[in-house]
Amino acid sequence: MLTLNNVTYEIAGVPLFSNVNWQLKPGDRVGLIGKNGAGKSTLLKLITDEYSPTTGSIAIPNNTKLGYLNQDLLSLTSDDSILNVALTAFEKEMALEKEIEAILVQMESDYTDELGILLAEKQDAFNTMDGYSIQSKTEKVLEGLGFRTERLIDAFSSFSGGWRMRVILAKILLQQPDVLLLDEPTNHLDMPAIEWLESYLLNYQGAVVIVSHDRTFLDKMVNSIGELWNRKFYHYPGNFSNYLLKKDEWLEHSQKVYDNQQTFIKQQERFIERFKAKASKAKQAQSRVKALEKLDRVDAIEGDEASMTLKFTLDKKSGKEVVQAKSISKAYDKAEIFNNTDFTIHRGQKIAIIGANGKGKSTLLKILNNHIEFEGELKLGHNVVPSFFAQHQLEALTLKHEILEELQHAASQKTELELRTILGCFLFTGDDVFKKIKVLSGGEKARVALAKTLVSGANFLLLDEPTNHLDMQSINILGQALKSYEGTVIMVSHDRYFIQAVADEIWWIEDEQVKVYPGDFAEFTVFENERKANIPTGKGNKEKLVKAVEKPKLSNEEFQKQKESEKLRRKKEKQLSDTENQIDTIKSKLKTFDEQIEKCSYDGKFDEIEPLMKERKSLEQDLDIHNEKYELLFEEILAL
Repeated sequence: MLTLNNVTYEIAGVPLFSNVNWQLKPGDRVGLIGKNGAGKSTLLKLITDEYSPTTGSIAIPNNTKLGYLNQDLLSLTSDDSILNVALTAFEKEMALEKEIEAILVQMESDYTDELGILLAEKQDAFNTMDGYSIQSKTEKVLEGLGFRTERLIDAFSSFSGGWRMRVILAKILLQQPDVLLLDEPTNHLDMPAIEWLESYLLNYQGAVVIVSHDRTFLDKMVNSIGELWNRKFYHYPGNFSNYLLKKDEWLEHSQKVYDNQQTFIKQQERFIERFKAKASKAKQAQSRVKALEKLDRVDAIEGDEASMTLKFTLDKKSGKEVVQAKSISKAYDKAEIFNNTDFTIHRGQKIAIIGANGKGKSTLLKILNNHIEFEGELKLGHNVVPSFFAQHQLEALTLKHEILEELQHAASQKTELELRTILGCFLFTGDDVFKKIKVLSGGEKARVALAKTLVSGANFLLLDEPTNHLDMQSINILGQALKSYEGTVIMVSHDRYFIQAVADEIWWIEDEQVKVYPGDFAEFTVFENERKANIPTGKGNKEKLVKAVEKPKLSNEEFQKQKESEKLRRKKEKQLSDTENQIDTIKSKLKTFDEQIEKCSYDGKFDEIEPLMKERKSLEQDLDIHNEKYELLFEEILAL
């Protein structure tokens, strides 16, 4: 369906990636991953012919239809209804439907047998194309992506960017392309819509390529992973969890190969240096020089920046009770969100608010931050210092400031090195930190606002979709930081992996009330599935849904054999090092004897030369013995 042959793409002469070879077959569902800036979106644009490769070729059969969802489509606008915008997926069917309508209009005033025959042919063709069901199909997909039935006739332009992207996604899905290219498809979806999309794609007949930072989505959706890493493309069979296992094994193996080759090179260089001037060994030394020149050198393994860590400190500790809320009510245009709901938040809790968009998740955060009016009583506890992150926080950034300067104003107690480290975790490295806020994209501004929120020293963090503009590494780093954060966190997120990593309590909104599950997301999922199936939920059920995959272990005999081999190798290397030191000592003594003999000859003390020459000869014999021992040990180590 799709073949990339030695594809290289350069920007200003510098390769973004090189010699990519990849074949996509029918039924493949590939997760395309890599750091931000590795070239994932660029690779999709090369496939769609939006960009051209610097070298190499991309082969796509002429009858292959591509469907491409990308974030650039957010700029699309239309005053037509979202139903009609999505229906444009059926271009041929709709054109044929218009022809049928035109014939019917003509027949009202000018009926002929020819028109009747033509109408029957067109209607048969329309029926064969399943044209009479295109509206019901479209409605089903739009409703699956979260649109209420009564809103399908609303103008496309009246929806926010995230909802418009859902309409575009619906249109692409309805086109049923042979190859579906999805760039961050879950970015603007809530959890029910993500689950619907997963179900839809699992039954999709074509090939699918997904760029995503959503680890849970990738685990469920893909049967292989393509990674752009270190300017190269690597392919791993299996889902994302399997990729992590295989990548660790590959890195461990590659590091051993690199280390072994470096040891081999150093040993060869030592041999060459020691014996290149010795007539009997010069030929061997020269042979080893040529062998080193021809050696296919293994590249050093690039360091994993995922080892970076963040720690958010508190200016002061809050009281045990962070928030006490009583009889909270809130409505928008007669749509009731909360009705006399009560809840309490305690110090150190990590709470995730989940559920469909429009249920009141962000509204609850705004109430907690006193950002909107509401009815009821909300009381913050002793010494509670909140810090709120949401998309509208971008407006609070100072446009004339540089990124680093903006953080310095928010956290004057931190050093420049500390702030640059934090910014690195949010994808701002090197001179990026000196960019002006006013030149940043929306996503970049969101990352600055999030970093600013987290360095504020607050002890109560309110976070609305904090992972939206982060890559997988940064999400992992943020999750670890929030888990170890000594303050209190309440967050809205649709990233199930992130929720599982951080939250110890799950909240959702149902019947205008805040409902609480006192456990992590995996446990809540079991509880929710049982609740939907009307199965009595087991109290204290702590069954884990995902079991760790264990690496295959060596047998006891293999382990002992490997252990003995390693022990012997270390022993031989120690002997080699000792022998080398002894050789150096003998050479130093020989040099001293040569100086003494030369001095005796100069002073005319010829009677003292003979005993010196005897001792020198004994040393030379000793040197030959040690050189032979060195060669033997060297060969034994290479064999091991």
